[in-house]
Amino acid sequence: MFHKILIANRGEIAVRVIRACRDIGIRTVAVYSKADRESLHVQLADEAICIGEAASSDSYLNIPSIISAAEIADVEAIHPGYGFLAENPHFVEICESCQITFIGPKPESVRLAGDKSLAREVVRKAKVPIVPGSKTIIKDQHEALRVAKKLGYPVIIKAKAGGGGKGIKVAHNDGKLVNAFLTAQAEAEAAFADREVYIEKFVTEPRHIEVQVLGDSHGSVIHLGERDCSVQRRHQKLIEEAPAPSLPKSLRKKIREAAVRVARAFRYENAGTVEFLVDSQERFYFIEMNTRLQVEHGVTELITGIDLVKEQIRIAAGEKLGYNQDAIKFNGAAIECRINAEDPEREFMPSPGRIETLLLPGGPNVRVDTHVYPGYMISPHYDSMIAKVLAYGRNRSEAIQIMLRALKELRIGPIKTTAELNERLINRPRFRQGKVDTNYVESVMVPPPAISETKQKAG
Repeated sequence: MFHKILIANRGEIAVRVIRACRDIGIRTVAVYSKADRESLHVQLADEAICIGEAASSDSYLNIPSIISAAEIADVEAIHPGYGFLAENPHFVEICESCQITFIGPKPESVRLAGDKSLAREVVRKAKVPIVPGSKTIIKDQHEALRVAKKLGYPVIIKAKAGGGGKGIKVAHNDGKLVNAFLTAQAEAEAAFADREVYIEKFVTEPRHIEVQVLGDSHGSVIHLGERDCSVQRRHQKLIEEAPAPSLPKSLRKKIREAAVRVARAFRYENAGTVEFLVDSQERFYFIEMNTRLQVEHGVTELITGIDLVKEQIRIAAGEKLGYNQDAIKFNGAAIECRINAEDPEREFMPSPGRIETLLLPGGPNVRVDTHVYPGYMISPHYDSMIAKVLAYGRNRSEAIQIMLRALKELRIGPIKTTAELNERLINRPRFRQGKVDTNYVESVMVPPPAISETKQKAG
């Protein structure tokens, strides 16, 4: 087992990793930008090293600075968290060349999953359904039009190196396709330094179901059940839950088994997530594999009792999983709400600034993962998520009630957050019935029709 680990990240995930390390007696080294000097992960780690200016490119994405910090601190391993360098195969290779263990999959698996077009082909050979789409990268708008007409509208353009909802555009006709194609290319170039895109048939009103998998270096691959991540806005998740509600038993079994086949096809080691779309006819399709810890990993931990970060560390240290698929038990239901520093009433504009009021919810079966505290300054340089509120219940109805209690207790000010919106989303009959799809948030955000002046006067 490792004695010292560097966390190449910030925010709540850095705090989460530090706590897991402390539980198993591993010393931690935090890295931070100048903007994060007062951040909680810096205060909690055993050591902390500044790696650059506020911009991510000068700090959390600066590979030479992170490797230098690792060598100065004499660490044995690096945990990447999620985002930043977590799915960068070049970073994984550099870690290996410096004889530093990367707490995650091998670079070959990261590279394969990152090439969405190649990943689709590997998954197809593993006999897992994929969304109909282009077999190769789309080179220009003329080819895009030809492929789109063959597939039939609507279609979705996706960045080959995509993730986090970036480089994704939907087109419903020829007129919209060219602009969507060029915009997706530009976004992909800006986000991933790779402008290559491919096209898929757009599945209307799907559910977004993902399966947590674990694989070790000894050939074992298991799943830890599925999560429903359908409540999202512009491909960014807002609410996640486990297990997925309203899935027929046979479909649930097929999706879980398909995820394990995908992980085996990728020769996957460590924690990963296989993502699917499920259409209205209960057909499911592979969309991508995330080769890292997911933001929503906590709901899986609550229903399985397995600490995924500790499992990541143990697997990276060469240990066997120590249990097989039959040993995994699923109990109860868990829901997570992402609390973002954004204003839903103003097109989700970021709401940076100093937190003056902070009351975090507590009580039975409530968990809060966060890095903020009274007086903390939310920086405009990074992702807007500042907390995750998780609720666990013996069943889904109980988990919903506990989450509503937690959201009512939460106080963060004067900044704006998505907490009130989350409460609205959960309180709707559609959500309570487990019948939401990826268009659910837009349906809730649509303002009610205006009341005519005549009716107002009559009332």
